[in-house]
Amino acid sequence: MFVGRAGSEMEYSAGGPLRAIAPSSLAGAQLGRSEVGVRKAPAAFPESFLHRRGVCLVGMERGLGTEGTFWNGLAQTSVVDEPEGAMDMSDVPLAIAPEVAAALAAGGPVVALESTIVTHGLPWPDNAAIAREIEATVRDGGAVPATIAVLDGRIRIGLDDASLERLAKAPRKSVMKLSRADLAFAVATGRPASTTVAATMIAARLAGIEVFATGGIGGVHRGAETSFDVSADLDELARTPVAVVSAGAKAILDLAKTLEVLETRGVPVVGWKTDDFPAFWSRSSGLGCPLRVDDAATFAQFWTTRKRLGIDGGVLVANPVPATAEIAREEMEGHVATALERAEAEGIRGKDVTPRLLALVLELTGGRSVLTNRALALSNAAVAAELAEAIAIRR
Repeated sequence: MFVGRAGSEMEYSAGGPLRAIAPSSLAGAQLGRSEVGVRKAPAAFPESFLHRRGVCLVGMERGLGTEGTFWNGLAQTSVVDEPEGAMDMSDVPLAIAPEVAAALAAGGPVVALESTIVTHGLPWPDNAAIAREIEATVRDGGAVPATIAVLDGRIRIGLDDASLERLAKAPRKSVMKLSRADLAFAVATGRPASTTVAATMIAARLAGIEVFATGGIGGVHRGAETSFDVSADLDELARTPVAVVSAGAKAILDLAKTLEVLETRGVPVVGWKTDDFPAFWSRSSGLGCPLRVDDAATFAQFWTTRKRLGIDGGVLVANPVPATAEIAREEMEGHVATALERAEAEGIRGKDVTPRLLALVLELTGGRSVLTNRALALSNAAVAAELAEAIAIRR
């Protein structure tokens, strides 16, 4: 259902009918019931492994056992045990910006965008500037941008200037960086949060958005055979029907193993006008893309055919960084090797690995990696807009 006031954000709950209700009645809205289990993890599985598998760990010292209560400022929700797959998402609050809501209602092209680049990327004001530049690129391509974040207990689908500035100026440690494991926790507790690839895909699906542009997906980390460090992005691509446009996976990862996992999970990897799987900052990783498309109409045909066949999950569209902005693979391999050695010596683990490695790469490239990041993000946004428009035409 949609509820709201004229000129305001629209409250959307997936799965319900279209109707208007009094704003005061939101106070009694139920967020829905969530499965909670208290189990001890085997010692061989560190917290980072559980988090990447979508398991949210809630400390008992916080007063939560097998049953508890969350409060998010809008609604109070009991958390009880339920059978797997029984989670009711019909009342999860989405705050959809008017421009996005209008486009979705008309069946027009919309592109989801993540917000981690705002909260954990560049400092203020550069972070807000690049976010708006990416949105402008989507608009120039004929689609409506929908930057996604969690604020005040609601999943925001599209950010106004005030909300974007609020996120951009917030101290980094005060903003959660969400994946599947903790998206519901941020909504339930009202914590401000940005969304990574996995969380953005979930939110996009709830809003009815089929295309998402990001920089690069997460994947299998080097040394994952002992660390179990595998990004939740890969599982999300296998389960959530959203087309993700990225410059491949980040080159700090084990790209060969990442492609193997995607193949095993049944995720199509489609090269956009290329047969080579890109390595984020470099146009080629030396590995091939299993599939290739050279125009948006062909991709839209492929996407809609998957839906008609009832095939679950998303598609990864691998778009190489523009040639004028790439850093050669041979150079980047040296920088990545050095960054990995330094991060290991520093004892970096879990969620801190990727941001630390990216910071080290920035240092080792003399700042050039940021310029490449900007170029690939804008290129991915342009391709995503083109794909979203082609899909909308086929509806």
